[in-house]
Amino acid sequence: MHQLNEKQLGKRLQQARQAAGLTQQALCQKAGLSYSTLAKIERGAIKTPSVFTIQSLASALDTTLDELVGAPTGRRERGKSRSGVRFVYFDVNNCLVRFFQRAFTKVAADADAPVDIVETTFWRYNDQVCRGEMTLEQFNERLGRELHVNDFDWRNYYLTSTVATPEMDEFVPWVRDHYGVGLLTNSMPGLVQDMLDQGVLPKITYDVIVDSSQVHLLKPERAIYELAQKKADCAPDEILFADDTRANIMAAEKLGWHVMWFDDSRPRESIERLRTALELA
Repeated sequence: MHQLNEKQLGKRLQQARQAAGLTQQALCQKAGLSYSTLAKIERGAIKTPSVFTIQSLASALDTTLDELVGAPTGRRERGKSRSGVRFVYFDVNNCLVRFFQRAFTKVAADADAPVDIVETTFWRYNDQVCRGEMTLEQFNERLGRELHVNDFDWRNYYLTSTVATPEMDEFVPWVRDHYGVGLLTNSMPGLVQDMLDQGVLPKITYDVIVDSSQVHLLKPERAIYELAQKKADCAPDEILFADDTRANIMAAEKLGWHVMWFDDSRPRESIERLRTALELA
């Protein structure tokens, strides 16, 4: 990301927001940020806000991170694979990270309930919170009440159970060296940022992050792929998408994307298949 001091960044953000015809409150709602955070960034009161925060604001303003911060050379030069790929989207759960299902076992122990009951209760509300229709606080309150767990905190269960997928911390930076890279994930509010902060996700600057809780769309809905394609600034056949769920990759394939099923139980094999698919032309 092009380096600006906090005052310059705040000014550019304010100008972009005003050009988009958005109030601070409206931009906060679209980007999933608190009013106080946005106000401080625009005032230049936050030194080096996280890349994820700036990417979230850029997405809400329908622009790119480089355009928002005024990168002097425009879009980073991208390579091209033998099959024509210039941009790679990665799923997060069961692709870049794994074993978050262990959280269900911990919840079941705390609730003194069968794991299948815990999972059924969880999935009943998962889509609502991942779409941003329900806050994480509301989700915690409902699950805590139905499972009879005081001070239920899914964020804590999730983050203490989730680990980086082996070898992805080396592979994703390699992809970044040659191609545009983005995240395309069904995720609850704030969890992607938490994983970036904790170093669970590969430590690179992502060109695009399409977080369901921010865009209010879910995989495998067609609209989320259309949005991701627009933000990648690529033709359909220039995008490769890696995901562990068949329905998600088939929805992308219908739009003309290249797709690869990722088997997180055999990450090394999956990475080698991706590396082969991404051989440079």
